[in-house]
Amino acid sequence: MKRSYSEFAEDIPPYPGPKAARESYADLKQLSAIPGHIYMRPELQILPGQRRFSKVPWLVPMLELLPPSSIGHLKEWGLSTVFVLAKNYNKLVHVWESVTTMVELWHPQTNSFVFPEFEATILLEELEVMLGLPRYQRGEELTISYTVEQINSWSILAYITTKKNDLYSMTSGMHVHLLPIAQWITSQCKRKTTNYTAIAKAAAICICGVILFPESDGAISFGNLSIINSIFEGMKIGQAVLGFLYAGLTSAALGGPFYGSVFALELWMGMHIQFRKVKDLTTECKTMLNHPLAYVGGRLHMSARAWCKTAQVKGKQAWHKYLRSLTVADFDMRPRFMHGRIIHLPQHTGLALRLLGNGALVSYNPDRCYLQCGAARTVVPLLSHFLPIQERKRGDEQDERDMRSAVVNWEGCAMSVIQAEVEEDDDVTKEYVEALKKIQPVARTN
Repeated sequence: MKRSYSEFAEDIPPYPGPKAARESYADLKQLSAIPGHIYMRPELQILPGQRRFSKVPWLVPMLELLPPSSIGHLKEWGLSTVFVLAKNYNKLVHVWESVTTMVELWHPQTNSFVFPEFEATILLEELEVMLGLPRYQRGEELTISYTVEQINSWSILAYITTKKNDLYSMTSGMHVHLLPIAQWITSQCKRKTTNYTAIAKAAAICICGVILFPESDGAISFGNLSIINSIFEGMKIGQAVLGFLYAGLTSAALGGPFYGSVFALELWMGMHIQFRKVKDLTTECKTMLNHPLAYVGGRLHMSARAWCKTAQVKGKQAWHKYLRSLTVADFDMRPRFMHGRIIHLPQHTGLALRLLGNGALVSYNPDRCYLQCGAARTVVPLLSHFLPIQERKRGDEQDERDMRSAVVNWEGCAMSVIQAEVEEDDDVTKEYVEALKKIQPVARTN
């Protein structure tokens, strides 16, 4: 959707200073005090919704049949990394013990992971680099992908096929089934048709559905189909992908099913927590061989001859002990793939950004993660005045206003950026750590 948003901007007062920021931590709930939070469920052996991330037997054989021209279209749309991850899908192993323990540290009030000495979150700029998605640039707010109207899935799928039998098999309820689309691709490729663009669009729906928007077994929602379709029009989908993952983390943390890009989460954990690039290492890291980092390129490329700091961390109890005692020194605040990158932060008090994902509006608080962003702590906002997750009702006037307001926030955000290196005030750092400790739940003995 393309709109003019400048008239919706509000005159918001500047930051009141670090004192108000430190006082805001007193309003945070302890994880153990949040009703239904899985932090207090030691009996939980698997993450709800985990099984939907099992192997997809039709994915890799279908991708191996794609003609070069169709693969070229995927690259043009910025889906090279997504394609590579999908093509190696059967080689990747999810370590659910570590993922579950990370979810236990997810705070739905701030949309950040709360560690003993600091907060951290998956930044939009990090996600765009990790997944190779087209990056948001200042002045490109109108190219951010989102959906207001009700979605007509058939009108989107009509670019692939107009046969009613095919369309009926591809859709049901409010979801699109990926297997019939993959079967259509396979049929087209084996018949050696020259409809390369349609094949590429169908393949994009499949790989994005599996890698970026896994929601239910072998299906994606109409809303996420619309987001994927916007890729073909040159729109940015990073916000939708991150918003969907945030919503999935909040759902899982509160006892619901987990959904969203587990690949993005594991890439983020790999770069910040698990792996370090080491010179002159002669042996291969076996953990790396089945990790998504082994298959991505560009800034994230890391040889299998890397040092895995968590190689000896096995099982859920060991991950509990490791992550719940993680220190600032153990967390790589500025991994090499983010060196020189600009991080966008809110500009004013109360101007918490909202990620424009489908199905929910999710608040985005990178300013809370001071150490990770490298931002001066004298410029931090109060707690967000938005709910951490808000279900949307498409097609009504309030939803239209919410979406316009959210993009206005991003316009304001684009004017406030943080460079890679900023000097930190040690005294303020100590006060921040002391304030953060007050919200830590009492460690659970296992």
